[in-house]
Amino acid sequence: MSADFSQVQAKDTDENLIEQAGRPGDPCAMVIFGATGDLTKRKLIPALYNLAKDNLLSKEFALIGLARNVLTTDEFRQKLSDEVAKFAGEPVDPDLWHWFSRRMYYIPGEFDNPEIYQALDLVLKQADEEHGTRGNYFYYLATSPNFFATIVAQLGKAKLVQEENNRWRRVIIEKPFGRDYESARSLNADVRKVLEEKQIYRIDHYLGKETVQNIMVFRFSNGIFEPIWNRRYIDHVQITVAETVGVETRGGYYDSAGALRDMVPNHIFQLISLVAMDPPISFDADIVRDEQTKILKAIPPMSEEDVLTRTVRGQYGEGHEDGQTVQGYRSEASVSPTSRAETYVAMKLFVDDWRWADVPFYIRTGKRLKKRATEIVIQFRRAPFMLFRQTSVEQLNPNRLVLYLQPEEGISLSFGAKIPGPVVRIGGVQMDFRYTDYFGSKVSTGYERLLYDCMIGDATLFQRSDMVETAWSVVAPIQDVWEALAPRKFPNYASGSWGPKEADDLLERDRRHWVNPE
Repeated sequence: MSADFSQVQAKDTDENLIEQAGRPGDPCAMVIFGATGDLTKRKLIPALYNLAKDNLLSKEFALIGLARNVLTTDEFRQKLSDEVAKFAGEPVDPDLWHWFSRRMYYIPGEFDNPEIYQALDLVLKQADEEHGTRGNYFYYLATSPNFFATIVAQLGKAKLVQEENNRWRRVIIEKPFGRDYESARSLNADVRKVLEEKQIYRIDHYLGKETVQNIMVFRFSNGIFEPIWNRRYIDHVQITVAETVGVETRGGYYDSAGALRDMVPNHIFQLISLVAMDPPISFDADIVRDEQTKILKAIPPMSEEDVLTRTVRGQYGEGHEDGQTVQGYRSEASVSPTSRAETYVAMKLFVDDWRWADVPFYIRTGKRLKKRATEIVIQFRRAPFMLFRQTSVEQLNPNRLVLYLQPEEGISLSFGAKIPGPVVRIGGVQMDFRYTDYFGSKVSTGYERLLYDCMIGDATLFQRSDMVETAWSVVAPIQDVWEALAPRKFPNYASGSWGPKEADDLLERDRRHWVNPE
């Protein structure tokens, strides 16, 4: 009996593992516009390779690259072969890469030229015949945002996004999706002239990170956290997205964008919505995104006075990093010596609903900060002190839950415990979970999950049009005030610091302080 039972148990375990591993993506062809750029070589190709290695990429797959660089298909294959060895993160399996590279094609040309879409149509039909991609195509716009509407319009004119006979067509659009509320609405309108909403996948690579995806699992699968996930128990929330690097080669882009446009309406608002959302009735994509949108709509836009008192902008000056002197932002390549672009943003937001009323959400993001880290801090209210008045305990520290997103991914919970001895003293205790300790390390670019989801038609981790427009509407008053009023003293924080003093003052006025990554 025991032998038979163990065999059944082993069989069940194997089936569970197979089910957990996921099915391969649908047969399809992926078309990358901007295929010779940094995003393709650093993220997209390594991500596709990792999916193939994990048997999550269909055997009926093909890749077509389009860019302005004049290359042949053989030269394109060789280029990516040279680059994948550098960016894959681990040794590349030559047999697997050979299989993958044989499915690559390249078309040179300008994105507004109708002829390259005619050429693309021919190559896609060739991929259908040679690789069995079955007429399923998705297009990745890894280009400047200036080309988004043009490319979608041209795809529509060439009839390359029409869905018929159970063949799907999807378009992944990189951030930034618009520069402000009006441009986001305009871009949405242009794209929707050609595509249905279900065909549009607005990507935010932060949502490909394991801990971001784990927020919903952590909240909704554990009975001990969700009951206290509200204003009665949570004092405030902090979100920090800190980078140690400067703008590097992106000075031209950054000088016209700034940290607010670059990070807040997309990355940070997505994190806020996942932390604050109510439980969805299912993990259906639109149901989850409905709950996220409710949170974004519950963030009251700031008045002009609010912008002046509840937001901080900064720009890094000279400083030190790893013992080396680094230059200030205005000395970076392609940056104006009198630039007003902010490289740091901090602000205090509220979510005006029943769960979160009066709970402040403090957010900050910046470049050239002391440490590279993305963290979400949930700080709970202090317990009443009255029980400890006659003891040597001077104060009670609040419980704090920290979700680590990068560079290491994990979760920690801090609480108080009695220090051994005859006197009542309380010491801080830290319970830490790191993904690598429990599940091992796995090479990932953060794009694997998002590409895979597009291939199987799961849009849960992609932004919907109303989410994008709502996020920009919250940011709009801040943009208006900052554009009208010149910053008083840029640069206002040293490279290698935690940002301008005004950001510390923002919390100190509320008798709180930033929890700096350790």
